[in-house]
Amino acid sequence: MARKKVDPNKMSFLDHVEELRWSLIRSIIGILIGALIAGFFTDFIFDVIIFGPKRGSFITYEFFCDFGKNFGIISDFCNPDFNFKVQSKEMSDEFSTHIWTCILVGFVVAFPWILHQIWRFISPGLKSDEKKYSGGFIIVCSLLFFIGVIFGYFVIAPLSVHFMMTYNLSPEISTEPSLSSYIGYIRASILASGLLFELPVIIYFLTKIGLATPAGLRKNRKFALVIVLIVAAVITPPDIASQIIVAIPVLILYEVSIFISKFVLYRQERRKRKLATP
Repeated sequence: MARKKVDPNKMSFLDHVEELRWSLIRSIIGILIGALIAGFFTDFIFDVIIFGPKRGSFITYEFFCDFGKNFGIISDFCNPDFNFKVQSKEMSDEFSTHIWTCILVGFVVAFPWILHQIWRFISPGLKSDEKKYSGGFIIVCSLLFFIGVIFGYFVIAPLSVHFMMTYNLSPEISTEPSLSSYIGYIRASILASGLLFELPVIIYFLTKIGLATPAGLRKNRKFALVIVLIVAAVITPPDIASQIIVAIPVLILYEVSIFISKFVLYRQERRKRKLATP
C-alpha cells in the first residue's frame, strides 16, 4: 500500500513519527544491501583489509620506517616482528564476526544514503534557501566521513595493533588475541575516526541553532584541546606519539570549525540586514 503524502507544513506529531520510521527503514535497507554486497567480497575484506595491519609489510609500517630512516632513525616499524595468529575461541565467533563485519561495511558504504534520509526528514523544517544545499550537505558529510575512515584504517588501527603486539612484559608471555578482540580494535578505530571527522558539520548545526559561536569556540579552545587528547587516548594505544598523531587532524578540524561558525553567523547577519532593508 502506498503511503499517503502529507503537506510538510500540516504534519502532526504522529505524521513526523511516521516519517521518521520510514527514514529509519530506508536507512536499514540501504545498510543491508551494502552488507549483502560485502558478503560477496568476504575473502578480500578479511584477508586483505581487516588482517592487513597484522602484517609487518603493511603500508603504514613501511611509511613510518622510511620516514625514520630519513632522519637516521631505525624504528620498531621496520619489519615489526609480530606474526601472530588471531584465535577463534567460541564456536559462533567466526559466524557472528562475519555478519557484524558485513553490517559495518554496509554502514560505511551506505553512509551517503543514510545522510540523504536524515536530510529528507529534517528538510521540512528548513527554509527554502536552505533546502537547495542538500547535495552539498551530503557530499561534504560523506567526504569527511570517508576521510576519517581512511585515517582510522591507515593510521589509528595499525598504530594500535603495532603497540599492543610489540608491548611485551616477559618472553614467557605469548600474545594471541581473540578474533573479537582484534576485530573490535579495527572496528573502533575506523568508526570512531569517521564520526570524529564530522566535527565541522556538528559545529555548523550548533551555530545555526545558537549553541555555538566563534567567540565561544576560541574561548574554550584549551578545554577542547583536553577533550581531543582524551578522545585520542581512548581510540588509540596508550603511547604519546600515537595520541599526538590522532590529535593533530582533530585540532585542525576544530580550527576549521571556528571559521565555519564565523561564516554561518556572517550569513545570518547578512540575511537579517537584507530583510530589514525596505
